[in-house]
Amino acid sequence: ACEGCGHRFLDAAVVRGLADRVRGAGVDLWFEAPVEELVPSGTVCPECGGRGFRKEREILDVWFDSGVSHTAVLEPSDGLAYPADLYLEGSDQHRGWFHSALLTALGTGRGVPYRAVLTHGFVVDGQGKKMSKSTGNVISPAQVMQRHGAEILRLWVAAEDYRDDVKISDEILTRTVEAYRKIRNTARFLLGNLFDYDGAAFPAYADLPEIDRWALHKLQGLVERVDRAYREFSFHTIYHSLYHFCVVEMSARYLDILKDRLYVSAPASPERRAAQAVLHEVASTLTRLMAPILSFTAEEVWQALPRGSRPASVFLAPFPEVREEWLDPDLERRWNDLFAVRGEVSRFLEEARRNKEIGLSLEAAVTIYASDAWRERLAPLQDRLAEVLIVSQAALRPLDEAPEPSRPARELSGLRIAVGRARGAKCARCWMHHPDVGGDPRYPDVCPRCAGVLDEIGGAPEGGE
Repeated sequence: ACEGCGHRFLDAAVVRGLADRVRGAGVDLWFEAPVEELVPSGTVCPECGGRGFRKEREILDVWFDSGVSHTAVLEPSDGLAYPADLYLEGSDQHRGWFHSALLTALGTGRGVPYRAVLTHGFVVDGQGKKMSKSTGNVISPAQVMQRHGAEILRLWVAAEDYRDDVKISDEILTRTVEAYRKIRNTARFLLGNLFDYDGAAFPAYADLPEIDRWALHKLQGLVERVDRAYREFSFHTIYHSLYHFCVVEMSARYLDILKDRLYVSAPASPERRAAQAVLHEVASTLTRLMAPILSFTAEEVWQALPRGSRPASVFLAPFPEVREEWLDPDLERRWNDLFAVRGEVSRFLEEARRNKEIGLSLEAAVTIYASDAWRERLAPLQDRLAEVLIVSQAALRPLDEAPEPSRPARELSGLRIAVGRARGAKCARCWMHHPDVGGDPRYPDVCPRCAGVLDEIGGAPEGGE
């Protein structure tokens, strides 16, 4: 507007010049630059000829201004196309920005300006109350990042169901930190056992032990769930899926069972290399799945993986796809049965520990007395019972042979379980009890299996208490 007469005018040359400058400096230029820099040299008021001007600070309409952003952002930008992939805002925008954008786009004949709309609730404190400085319940993102790091903030956002108001408190953040540590520790275990992995060709799937094939099957299920959840913006599903996979299916089951093969087998043995190949596949896939949320952690893990021919960054790697040939629902059902039995046995082992009957589970021998139905389900896996139960000896017997002191399983009918001390002495290398420890005079403190490994690697007994 003219400072002399107050006339407001709109000049095409002024608008074009201002638009060119905004493209380079951004819209804050209007508020930051002096008025003399916003009008072309020689501009005069058409009413009084004055050369002094002032900037207007009023807006046409807040909803119109924001509602036409699809035109201002998408049209002049290289690499962007109309309509937008996503409009993201709070739940109060259904009658606000989302609505005004729709009206302005349809009014100009361009069609709907977005392919999808995502709305979210508001951040509240742990009791669901609105945050305010006067109440003293404000937790700012900067505080969270300073105390815990940006990864925790991102993981908390992903873990919460944004369709409702999102709660945050010190207690909630503490739980998020603990969940992050468990995910990170799973990655550390994977990397720690790949230190000498040479990235050789993946073993033939049919040659892998069943427990390895079970892990690959569960991994494909994770890929399918996480991929679908990303597409549906169901980020809390991603968090819970990653957490459950790391804590339950990996740490509490697969990795726990795998330790014997990783630590006791000869370093270059086929069974250990097969385990490492599966661990590498799990680590690579898991890292790519979590990269959009735990970006720094994923890149850190990626850089520590055996290099091979992989891309230089996790963000240059393709997103995992389900490998149908690794899916095996029948195998999963068999192992679900075995893990259910393992849960029952674990309770009896813990009871035996409390009663001072055993110390470590490797001091135990377990006998499972099973009904015909259960024996039919467990018979194909009975050679793996001791490995899966992490005991020194395990046997499967008919239910009608069950003597005292065997006891019925609490959750599974048709099973009785007896726990006793394992036969034989403790191997100094693998810590399993075996009747033939010391059978090889060259290795008086180890079992036959460890003696064979020591022959293969040409070493002396390891371990000890």
